Amino acid sequence: MITHPTAAELTEALAAVEAGPPGDARAAFIARVADNARATLEREAALGPAAEAAALERVRALLDLDGDFETLNAELCVRLADGRLAPLDPAVLAHLKAAVVDQIAIDQPTYWGLAALSS
Repeated sequence: MITHPTAAELTEALAAVEAGPPGDARAAFIARVADNARATLEREAALGPAAEAAALERVRALLDLDGDFETLNAELCVRLADGRLAPLDPAVLAHLKAAVVDQIAIDQPTYWGLAALSS
């Protein structure tokens, strides 16, 4: 479900990270960033497929169309932009909230408001 950076982009960036000498503050910071990126990749692998499948089913129901997630998500955006779907429609809001909660669970699982959003 991660859109940017993609799992491939994160993996490539991690491969480029090299540890510096002990005590190097910059190297320690880069190592922490790399650890966070690895954890994000692990959460994406664990949670992403189910989140995307759920989002696909919600978008299919909203649009009454069949197709892949990328195509249907683009159509959802078009319909919201041109007014065929109301952004305050309860079904649209429910879908958007669920998508945001799923993305936060992957990107920022320690976000203080995640539990409140999930209920």
